[in-house]
Amino acid sequence: MAIKVRDYEVRLTRNKEERRQVRQLRYEVFVEEEGATATEEQKNLREEYDDFDRYAEYLAVFHNGKIVGTYRIIDRNNAEKMGSFYTETEFNISKIKKVDGNIAEMSRACVKREYRDNALVMRMLWAGLGEFVMRRKIAILFGVASWVGTKSVESAQAISYLYYNHLSPLGLRATVLSENFAEGVNPKLSRMNILPREFVDETDARRQMTPLIKGYLRLGATFGRGVFIDKPFNSYDVFVMVQTKKIDAAYQKHFLGRENALENLDVRDNPLKTVGKIMLLPVTGSFKMVRSVLEFLLREDAADAEYIDDEHDDDGDEK
Repeated sequence: MAIKVRDYEVRLTRNKEERRQVRQLRYEVFVEEEGATATEEQKNLREEYDDFDRYAEYLAVFHNGKIVGTYRIIDRNNAEKMGSFYTETEFNISKIKKVDGNIAEMSRACVKREYRDNALVMRMLWAGLGEFVMRRKIAILFGVASWVGTKSVESAQAISYLYYNHLSPLGLRATVLSENFAEGVNPKLSRMNILPREFVDETDARRQMTPLIKGYLRLGATFGRGVFIDKPFNSYDVFVMVQTKKIDAAYQKHFLGRENALENLDVRDNPLKTVGKIMLLPVTGSFKMVRSVLEFLLREDAADAEYIDDEHDDDGDEK
């Protein structure tokens, strides 16, 4: 698939060169701007990557042929090839992995610095992610959302607010693996209830949230228990989970054309058993539904949007 708006396009990468450009953008953002640790090889290549990139898919926004925004996506099939999800280095997600049907991890979201004031780039990433969810019949999207730095107390209002108001249900709740903290990092820093409930102010909390976390909340996301202090990556992370069936009804109505559009992607209903009956977005299917996605996410730019149902196989890469 590809979605085009004038000289912008969002789609999965198709070859090694595009995947290399994604890793270069990640190096620019995460290493050069935000201070993540890089190996000598990564410095020489000016690429940010880990072992999980071998089996990941890259969603990318192109502007005049240049990649300006990206998400890394790993679904259940690719995680099985790797042996685990990246998120499992930070959180115990065993409950989520027991869910029947497809699940997918989203990570390494970033936008090139000079495009961050251009809301269209992030909207196109969300549109591409929404199309991916429908095409792959994803029941649960999950990953980590991060702040730059290693002092979680600097986001105490936001983190405490998530703890008191938006924890995932116990049956699907991920929990932090503080034993995986880098040497010298105090495990007690994993606590989310940094402030007592009565000290938490929602306005202050939202002010401390990143735009990405605010976006996840608007979709009805819930959060795992605990904060992971990722010292090598110079970040502190919370676990975020979106049950696609439970995306806010108002969003579904605009996003997918009707309030209950995702009701069949329910973790209790075993989505795999219903694939024969439910074609939420068949490869040959409803352009009208796709158009609803574009009109909501791209807003005033939707009139210029084109949807191209054109599948290409990525030729793969080792990094």
